[in-house]
Amino acid sequence: MEHGTTTKQIGLESGKALLANGPAAMHEFVASKLETSLGGELPQMEVRFTDLSVSADITVVEDDGSSSDLPTLWNTVRKSVSGIGRKKQVVHKEILKNVTGVFRPGTMTLVLGQPGSGKSSLMKVLSGRFPVAKNVTISGDMTYNGLKQAEIQNQLPQFLSYVPQHDKHFATLTVRETLEYAHEFCGGELKRRAGELLTQGKPDENHEAQAVAKAVFDHYPEVVVNQLGLTNCQDTIVGDALLRGVSGGERKRVTTGEMEFGMKYMTLMDEISTGLDSAGTFDIINTQRSIAHRYHKTVVIALLQPAPEVVALFDDLMILNAGEVMYHGPMSEVEPYFAGLGFACPQGRDAADYLMDLGTKQQSQYEVELPVANYAHPRDPSEFARAFRDSHIYQNNLRMLEQPTSDKLKHFAEKHMIPMPAFHQSFQASALTLLRRQMFIIGRNKPYIFGRALMITVMGLLYATTFYQFDPTEIQVVMGIIFAGTLFLSLGQASQLPTFIAARDIFYKQRGANFFRTASYVVANSISQLPLCITETLIFGTLVYWMCGFVSEVLEFLLFLLVLFMTNFGLGSFFFVLTAAAPDINIATPISMASTLIFIIFAGFIVTESQIPSYFIWLYWITPVSWTLRALAIIEYRSAALDVCVYEDIDYCATEGVTMGTYYLQLFDLKTEKIWIFYCVIYMAVFYVTCMTLGYLA
Repeated sequence: MEHGTTTKQIGLESGKALLANGPAAMHEFVASKLETSLGGELPQMEVRFTDLSVSADITVVEDDGSSSDLPTLWNTVRKSVSGIGRKKQVVHKEILKNVTGVFRPGTMTLVLGQPGSGKSSLMKVLSGRFPVAKNVTISGDMTYNGLKQAEIQNQLPQFLSYVPQHDKHFATLTVRETLEYAHEFCGGELKRRAGELLTQGKPDENHEAQAVAKAVFDHYPEVVVNQLGLTNCQDTIVGDALLRGVSGGERKRVTTGEMEFGMKYMTLMDEISTGLDSAGTFDIINTQRSIAHRYHKTVVIALLQPAPEVVALFDDLMILNAGEVMYHGPMSEVEPYFAGLGFACPQGRDAADYLMDLGTKQQSQYEVELPVANYAHPRDPSEFARAFRDSHIYQNNLRMLEQPTSDKLKHFAEKHMIPMPAFHQSFQASALTLLRRQMFIIGRNKPYIFGRALMITVMGLLYATTFYQFDPTEIQVVMGIIFAGTLFLSLGQASQLPTFIAARDIFYKQRGANFFRTASYVVANSISQLPLCITETLIFGTLVYWMCGFVSEVLEFLLFLLVLFMTNFGLGSFFFVLTAAAPDINIATPISMASTLIFIIFAGFIVTESQIPSYFIWLYWITPVSWTLRALAIIEYRSAALDVCVYEDIDYCATEGVTMGTYYLQLFDLKTEKIWIFYCVIYMAVFYVTCMTLGYLA
């Protein structure tokens, strides 16, 4: 009996149907349909870089041997004091040195190199993600289908994806949800432009191509899940170091898949094999090979110690060492090239390990008899780079660079790259998507929600029962309740510092990929805090107001809640901007503690306005808590019940010349006019807008 393989019909109803015969068959099917309707090849991109150099000036402090001391308080203070007089010198560090080459469409290039060789820096520079600072210098030319990077800087992330080395994700989202949100941020333009571009074939061909494009768009998250082998864990939360989720290898695949969405013509992947087994790495690289060859995509992947079967999948190879290019050319010519320099890979040794050892102290084990033309083996990366520049492979690269960009690639640039918007979603659409995601994440954090609600309720009852039905003439008690309650409710927002810091790393990654605008993120993040702020204010404010015995008037109660809410919301925005500006949680936490101390001292309760030194009075006027304290006191004491001449048989108008409420406000050096309630509302609104603006800029 003969056994044959049956080929299933590729369907459009689901991602599984599209992948019925495997990724390669789907790529062939989709590419053939789209190219027929496009009247030519799919859009593609060639990247050229000439004499690309990156350097940084780093300040180095002379080591006094204390760096290995235990991090005790005394050692920290001692090192800080001793560091004042220590010598400092500026060291010039070259990260990339005159890197020249071409990444061609339809090819897959492997980048090899030891840690610190410059692999990540090269990818970040080409993708426009390298952090620019005053001490960093980037020189050289980079073009994308003939366009300089500066010309398309804003649109670059839309057609060039960069898969980072580190995995940063929202821990409580599932694998499928993470990919679906990435698809929503990046996929809108593909669906719209399909109808505009797929019009060059026959009517039935155009209709079929548009149907295929729509199916790929609609089911692409499912396609990515299947291609990356994430089917079994797609409904599992991603997790992190504190929350158990998917494995490290699966999390790495999620990072890879997240950057697959949108109209990408080039993919840069930085050490995507970390945490993956050989079989998983092979499957992912093999899929990328199929995408590169059939979609004419430019794929560049940096790997650390790849297996021989993985190396064999690549078309080209680049070897970096200490920022120098030791080789950049066809994979098939690499071993003959180094044999010409007097090196050979021993039998049983992986080619990747052999190549990465060249230019290091380990290279002596690979040295063989020198060819007649050479008189010495290259010893360091600079000598290898010099030898490569003298090779025919490098000369071929130079000839490619000297040739003008082809008309075909220029056409792709003009028709597909230049018109590409910087963001696929509008400001409103991305803000709504971000808001929906943020509300989803907050809703998943049930321990925080229940814990916060319980604490608010317990503390509200504690305040209310301790100061049950206070006497308004005991102004110290009333002001103490207002002061302590405001601080507890508002400064509780500081508990979100770790959450804000963790989300910041994800924001940097996704904003760098142009998932959304910074303004959309700031607005959505701010609005997402509203439900919790409103709930906290209602629970705590209601308990304290009515049980403590504030005036029984609806208007005063609503004003009390409004001021309390705006303070709570405003200080939440303050801690948000603090995490945006601080380098890390270790800096943000002390700053938040110092800010809290300022809020307490200069609120006008511990030290009244008249007792604050003139050179510190500005702190009193910019502290949000002082405005809240003033407004809530005026709401209480200028109410109809207390703003009277006679109270408890004492005629304040006769003895003090003012009403009872005004008299007690003056005891605390507080303003007495009701207009200050309105001023407080205006100040809190301005404070909130200022914090959000600073958060946007940071």
